[in-house]
Amino acid sequence: MANFLKRLIENDKKELRRISKTADKIMALEPQYAALTDEELQAKTREFRTRLKEGETLDDILLEAFAVAREGARRVLGLFPFKVQIMGGIVLHGGNIAEMKTGEGKTLTATMPVYLNALSGEGVHVVTVNEYLSSRDAEEMGELYRFLGLTVGLNLNSMSAPEKREAYAADITFSTNNELGFDYLRDNMVVYKEQMVQRPLNFVIVDEVDSILIDEARTPLIISGQAEQSNLLYKQADLFVKRLKEDVDYVIDITSKTIGLTDEGITKAERNFRTPNLYSVDNSALTHHIDQALRANYIMLKDIDYVVDEGEVKIVDQFTGRIMEGRRYSDGLHQAIEAKEGVKIENESKTMATITFQNFFRMYKKLSGMTGTAKTEEEEFREIYNMNTIVIPTNRPVIRKDQHDLLYPSLTSKFRAVVREIKERHALGQPILVGTVAVETSELLSRMLAKEKIPHEVLNAKNHFKEAEIITGAGQRGAVTIATNMAGRGTDIKLGPGVKELGGLCVIGTERHESRRIDNQLRGRSGRQGDPGVTQFYLSLEDDLMRRFGSERIQAMWERLGQDETEDIVIQNRFFTKQVESAQKRVEGNNYDTRKNVLEYDEVMREQRETIYRQRLQVITEEKSLEKVTMQMIKRTIHRMVANNTIGDKKDWNYRAIYDAAIASIAREDELSKSEIDGKNPSDIEDLLWKLAMATYEDKKEQLASPEQLLEFEKVVILRVVDQKWTDHIDDMDQLRTGVGLRAYAQTNPLTEYQTEGYTRFNEMIAAIDFDVTRIIMKAQIRRNLKREAVTPSHSN
Repeated sequence: MANFLKRLIENDKKELRRISKTADKIMALEPQYAALTDEELQAKTREFRTRLKEGETLDDILLEAFAVAREGARRVLGLFPFKVQIMGGIVLHGGNIAEMKTGEGKTLTATMPVYLNALSGEGVHVVTVNEYLSSRDAEEMGELYRFLGLTVGLNLNSMSAPEKREAYAADITFSTNNELGFDYLRDNMVVYKEQMVQRPLNFVIVDEVDSILIDEARTPLIISGQAEQSNLLYKQADLFVKRLKEDVDYVIDITSKTIGLTDEGITKAERNFRTPNLYSVDNSALTHHIDQALRANYIMLKDIDYVVDEGEVKIVDQFTGRIMEGRRYSDGLHQAIEAKEGVKIENESKTMATITFQNFFRMYKKLSGMTGTAKTEEEEFREIYNMNTIVIPTNRPVIRKDQHDLLYPSLTSKFRAVVREIKERHALGQPILVGTVAVETSELLSRMLAKEKIPHEVLNAKNHFKEAEIITGAGQRGAVTIATNMAGRGTDIKLGPGVKELGGLCVIGTERHESRRIDNQLRGRSGRQGDPGVTQFYLSLEDDLMRRFGSERIQAMWERLGQDETEDIVIQNRFFTKQVESAQKRVEGNNYDTRKNVLEYDEVMREQRETIYRQRLQVITEEKSLEKVTMQMIKRTIHRMVANNTIGDKKDWNYRAIYDAAIASIAREDELSKSEIDGKNPSDIEDLLWKLAMATYEDKKEQLASPEQLLEFEKVVILRVVDQKWTDHIDDMDQLRTGVGLRAYAQTNPLTEYQTEGYTRFNEMIAAIDFDVTRIIMKAQIRRNLKREAVTPSHSN
């Protein structure tokens, strides 16, 4: 292990030396490009594009293109990339991750590889965590790209399909990760190629790459349609569980955040719902509703996991503290929370299209990213995304002081100490940023500061619209800002006049997050570009992380001290900080396993999804004839109906079933008699049915006035059948995944079972598509005004 780590560190140093030399060559071109007029500098874009068309590669023109982008930034933006930013740009162009500390100018770093890769004309996507940052970067950096002769697009959720198409057609497109993923899914649900908005996925730079590819990778993107279902059972289950008592009727496992009824609780449920056996097969819907009502009432916490805003339950992203607009919990949990909160219960949804971020971003020809915190997850980036994480040195040394954690016995004593420190530092005029994990905590602290008459701003999921304004003022003298984790992403707090002399920005964390990266993001708000600063985390034994994973040695230490909580005693030492980090590593390990598990299950769906989407695209884009596709479907259908009924000894063959299937899908009764099939060999039967099918198909062609009408008829039939069967299959696979976990009790591997059964069900779906297309084409009355119909989603999750 030691040798492996040593090798890894040496490789990193070697790579940094190589990148540093390349950066030096780019910097050496500075005088040459500074001497060019604006027109001459702009002409370089046309020159580069010509050279690429003539056979040169992007790597061949990297030095010159970076030098052009750098000089362009100086003239248009008044910013001139440092050497470390050039190095970061080289890493991004190589399809890797540049870890750059806060304040090191990641946005400017990206301009060089974005410009270089956009020269190919195949499109570059720049991904940010929210639409505010996408809009800001498209506007500010867009000036540079337009100056250099490139087109810039901004992709927003509110845009129409034509507006999105225009944004994607640009050389450079700014967007959020959610919108890119949903547009991909929607493009594969359209029925005319003109309705598609995206081009093939080429090169992407993901800002805050760990947030998007790690933190959000546990939740797949889902496009849903409405499923018919009564909401009465949600209300009944909610009323029932609200009357239950903890440890009597139900038990909670804090570590795994799971909940279940006790024997006493089961008896009460059977009495309440008047059923002799709660866990009988007939009661599967009831037990599911009770389970979700228990989770909603006793696991999911208001103002931590979700907020209620204008009569709607909205999910709070635990990593950023932002509201996840349009996203809903699946499997009926969202409805259970709506019942708990007494707001309108929306209909349950049916999954129509889904993809994980892991599989979506791996579809790009080249994937790269940047963040201030990726090294702790470098193994995952390498294993899942085939990206190396390279730590770029800071432009100036970091002089921020990171203090050891302070541990208090209770939440009350901890918050008293936090308020004391804020009061002392505020009296000196030093700006303070207080990081909280939940909305609830930020509001509690706000009330405590208001009592002390300390003016402050609160930034959380309930007032995120003021984010830019609040963050801009957070580094000014005397500012006190309370923020959930959203303040840790894509924001840069600049110090006001006289603040450096006061010690810079003081960052106070009110508890440790379950991921070290999120803590590091918060710390990184202070000490940017060589500024002074200080960070301090306050913890208590009652914090969620400590309750779930707190060390027994820490508990024993408190008992030995035997002090009374009112004395506000505190522990601060290196041993304790290490114990907390050890707990965080355990949680990170669990989360990695969860993400890997999501990916392993989605791998089954990925292969199936890509097969269906590829064949669907072939149908949509075909301009001449689909006869070959239709013929193959009819041939496979005939083969299956014969093969499935001619297994084993000839005396056991089921000629009646073959005849019935043929009459149902291929021929009329006056065209085929059972006696023509009886006693024949399988190949002879297939030949007979094939001739009948071909005769019918030729009739259909004659009924239609032109090949174009036949093509449109086949497109209508195939797309309608494929979309219906595919959405049913996705829903079916969802149900399978939920149920397959129970098979672990039978000593079988749930994933293997899912893979095996998923493969079987996919083949069954293909057979059903072939059969239905055959039946409709053979049996349908021809209408010349047929129109393609898209499956209409109700919302995106």
